[in-house]
Amino acid sequence: MRCITIESNRAEAAGIKYRSKRKRGLKMTTGQRKTEEKQNLRGGKGVTVFEYLLDEKQLDGRCRMFAKLTVKPHSSIGYHVHQGDSETYYILSGRGVYNDNQEKTYEVKPGDVTYTGSGFGHSVENTGDEDLVFIALIIYSDR
Repeated sequence: MRCITIESNRAEAAGIKYRSKRKRGLKMTTGQRKTEEKQNLRGGKGVTVFEYLLDEKQLDGRCRMFAKLTVKPHSSIGYHVHQGDSETYYILSGRGVYNDNQEKTYEVKPGDVTYTGSGFGHSVENTGDEDLVFIALIIYSDR
């Protein structure tokens, strides 16, 4: 597994605090998950499909999103800046180009992890002929 850590300690610099508060009684999710297809996401191009892994109640106000995203071939999620939250991608399949804060671009492939802290931006483009599939986790930095 390759982990892309750009600007080391960005999480610390962004003031992200990690907490471990387990709530008893939460159940594993099974069955039907909410899916949604979005066109030209964040000014990007083409189609991105969201499969939400946990719903808003299960995220308990600490996370904005935990989902599996599928960026269709030759599609992209446009550049956007995170304020008050951070986003991590874990690439499951496919290949693409990840733009980190408009400073550097990286080729991403299965097993790669990207991190974008609060105050920083990113985009991703599927440059291949197969779906680019990854887990996306957005965590609030001020909660």
